Amino acid sequence: MIDGGAFLVVAVATVLGAGCIVLFFALGVRLRAESEDPVRANRRWLAAASRACYALSGAAVLYGVYLIVPYFHP
Repeated sequence: MIDGGAFLVVAVATVLGAGCIVLFFALGVRLRAESEDPVRANRRWLAAASRACYALSGAAVLYGVYLIVPYFHP
């Protein structure tokens, strides 16, 4: 028999995790586009924030891989 509560927890965690990855990556793309605008004043700050969003997105993906692959667990 399928445990409905555990299934719901996994489904919600999956949707939230995927949403966070997409959010960080999309925000990084948007900030990168804004940082290349020659009229913008805070271009260096926007470029640094863009790189930070890419790093957060990549870290979330790597953490997901760590959770899935049993080789990484002692």
